[in-house]
Amino acid sequence: MPGLGPSGYTQSVCNVDHAEQAWGAYQSFLRDPGSIVVGAAQGASCFGPAYEMAFILDADLRKKKLRKKVPIYFVTPEPYIGHMGLAGVGKSRRLMEDEFAEHSIKPLSNTAIKEVQPGKMLLEDGQEVPFRYSMIIPPFAGVDAVAGTAGLCNPKGFVNIDAYQANPKYKNIYAVGVCVAIPPVEQTPVPTGAPKTGYMIESMVSATVHNIHADIENNPKRDTATWNAICLADMGDTGMAFVALPQMAPRNVTWAKKGKWVHLAKIALEKYFLMKMKKGVSEPFFEKAILSAMGIKKLETKA
Repeated sequence: MPGLGPSGYTQSVCNVDHAEQAWGAYQSFLRDPGSIVVGAAQGASCFGPAYEMAFILDADLRKKKLRKKVPIYFVTPEPYIGHMGLAGVGKSRRLMEDEFAEHSIKPLSNTAIKEVQPGKMLLEDGQEVPFRYSMIIPPFAGVDAVAGTAGLCNPKGFVNIDAYQANPKYKNIYAVGVCVAIPPVEQTPVPTGAPKTGYMIESMVSATVHNIHADIENNPKRDTATWNAICLADMGDTGMAFVALPQMAPRNVTWAKKGKWVHLAKIALEKYFLMKMKKGVSEPFFEKAILSAMGIKKLETKA
């Protein structure tokens, strides 16, 4: 889309360099505040960071006594806020609608971005939304080296997989993570994708490792990923937790809850993750503790 992204007029938090640029632009914004537009472009699948960004900005501006000077708009292709690319999780719609109302964030759902110009966002329905600062999550696509391999990927460059994480055409190629092709949970008037979350990816990795080992041993037994989604969304001074087990309906468990504990857990998880990265350890104690706090037993991959 013309004007979208760090090389255009909106910010991104999709990688470290972009996030640092977004932080610098926000510091400049604070010296001369105005309206903010946060959200996601049509075809996006990663909505959590957009919601987090909107509420974190709201909390920070309130702390700095600037919120009354800053209208905040939330632009999204979701048919309703709280959809999350998952057709809702528990009472996520009701929770998000209440939170948006309480925090004076104006949602513009079921919208597609046509173009971004300096200081304004043009929507396909003819609306123009002014902004002095904007962060938009883009639709993702596969990398060229992989997308260019015939028969490996879907049109967006994501790797096609079967139930065992293997490519249907190239059986010795496995894929895990954001690069895998999964269909939308449901068709929406404006295109949305399904998120691929860390917890879900962890189960993909576990299943894939078991299946590669089975290949080596000529063992016909195969494992499948759980496709469970557990997400913690920071909201600046509180947070929301979303659980969809599995991600695709019908689900065994589906709920969303708000609480200060989510904010604290997200901070603790950040510090824990950085500690593990620095020390090179992979002990999953903290992850088990989070699940225990949620009342959820350890979830294993199933054959």
